[in-house]
Amino acid sequence: MTPRFTREELEAARDRIVPDVVASGLRVLFCGINPGLMTAATGHHFARPGNRFWPVLHRSGFTPRRLDPAEQRELLSFGLGITNVVERATARADELTAEEYLEGGRILEAKTELLRPRWLAVLGVTAYRAAFGDRKAAVGPQERVMGGGTGVWVLPNPSGLNAHWTLATMAEEYARLRAAAEDRPARTATPRRGPGCAGAGVRGRTPSSPGPGRSA
Repeated sequence: MTPRFTREELEAARDRIVPDVVASGLRVLFCGINPGLMTAATGHHFARPGNRFWPVLHRSGFTPRRLDPAEQRELLSFGLGITNVVERATARADELTAEEYLEGGRILEAKTELLRPRWLAVLGVTAYRAAFGDRKAAVGPQERVMGGGTGVWVLPNPSGLNAHWTLATMAEEYARLRAAAEDRPARTATPRRGPGCAGAGVRGRTPSSPGPGRSA
């Protein structure tokens, strides 16, 4: 059950950084836009009620049951992880600047070079376009190859505000990625902890306007 917070408690979580759930050699590294205030307050990704990330993961076959946001580290046992384009928490994704998106794209290049997941799955086509300057990108696999040879797949934003995709159609698209990720076994996953990839050589700002809603 999602904890209840007052408006003041949620506002106090603004600009917090929520640690990634990452490991080396994942099958898929899911990448949200940036943490929402509920995610920042709880420390659990996609914690906002109404966000469809966790049910979609189950319906698409990535997880054998629907996980609770508090169980996020169990994703590592399935070769899955979570990061964000931009680390800082906001109430709305439209509070982020164009520069933050572009910087986030550069940081993702460094993260994939270090962690070498098979696929980076960006949750939201508008966020992907903003982070990588690709105005023609559409949902699905991309031509871009990230550092470490990581493929890129753009998935629908699971926010409940994304009315263009139902739970069923979203699960179908996520299942396409799952099938692609199963073409080759994942490398052995080694958990990494801390904000961003702190301790792993990648932090939010050290490596050398989105659509409706948010992902987290």
